Amino acid sequence: MAELSHINQNRQPVMVDVGAKSLTKRRAVARAVMVMPETVYDLLEKEDFKTGKGAVIQTAIIAGIMGAKKTGELIPLCHSLGMDNCQIDIQTIPSRQLIITCTASIEAKTGVEMEALTGASIAALTIYDMCKALSHDIIIQEIKLMEKTGGKSDFIREA
Repeated sequence: MAELSHINQNRQPVMVDVGAKSLTKRRAVARAVMVMPETVYDLLEKEDFKTGKGAVIQTAIIAGIMGAKKTGELIPLCHSLGMDNCQIDIQTIPSRQLIITCTASIEAKTGVEMEALTGASIAALTIYDMCKALSHDIIIQEIKLMEKTGGKSDFIREA
């Protein structure tokens, strides 16, 4: 049975010691899905997702990258990493959905799953913040890891 990685033998929280691990190329992809009310989505689409607060998609991309870079400061016991790359892609879907994908990569002793998940989350929260004046019925439906490679075990989610 698997054990929690951030708990020691005395059941106290610890940072995982990665000192003995080898450097490997690591990559993680996370996704957030947002559902917008029809009136909000239609208005934003008509205005090319620009508001009085600025360009929604572009602002969310920058915020997501900034959030991913600060993951080690936000999540206790998470290693601070200097990522090699972080990219946010935001797709609009006619079913009033926004699909936010964050891809993070690094050559390191530990993975970048938390950075990818944080990047997708912060991008979604930024969109919510910029659009909440139009409606509070905006839903961040899910945030999930889609894949990770380069560590002890790889993971790929089918859907």
